[in-house]
Amino acid sequence: MYFVTEALYFPPPNTADEQGIIAIGGDLSVERLLLAYSSGIFPWYSDEEPVIWWCPNPRCVLLPNMLHISKSMAGIIRKKQFTFRLNTAFSSVMQHCRHVKRGTDGAGTWINDDMEIAYNALHNKGFAISAEAWHNGELVGGLYGVQIGNMFFGESMFSLMSNASKFAFINLVQQLEANGTTLIDCQIENPHLRSLGATLIPRDEFLNRLQGIETATIKS
Repeated sequence: MYFVTEALYFPPPNTADEQGIIAIGGDLSVERLLLAYSSGIFPWYSDEEPVIWWCPNPRCVLLPNMLHISKSMAGIIRKKQFTFRLNTAFSSVMQHCRHVKRGTDGAGTWINDDMEIAYNALHNKGFAISAEAWHNGELVGGLYGVQIGNMFFGESMFSLMSNASKFAFINLVQQLEANGTTLIDCQIENPHLRSLGATLIPRDEFLNRLQGIETATIKS
């Protein structure tokens, strides 16, 4: 197991163990997070643990053109029950993802104070974005993630009203596709993501799609 030092370095992601763990330790600086995501690695850990870095195999992803919109969701979108906004309440979205209980994903308590600070810093640098569903002037659903080049790395979502997070996700995917995003990383498969069109691909295929995004964006 590789233990992260102060150096900005991760071992090759395809050397992760059977669980998908690639390294342990280190910090959540903007520079390290950008290196991690551009390498196909993401942090996921609990308060009592050091930072744990993951690159699971297989990988759950969504090709934007494979987005599935059910008939019921299409009806909700037509009725304009929600309003979609982008990046107007990033910090609030993170806090809701941290505290709102979810039927399929648990309570989301893996998002801790350090995570909030780190991803708000990424947001302030223009790399982390929030997609939001609003109803009668109130934030009722959404998600956040990291955008690097033509890849979006989803992190977490929440919903205070039925279908609000799906509404935000669908609108985000459509906007990302229009802006040239070619792949959305969903990390770990679950029924909610599958219902929206997400699928599993081998880790090597996922890593091949990352080639070139670090040079194209982090250095710009």
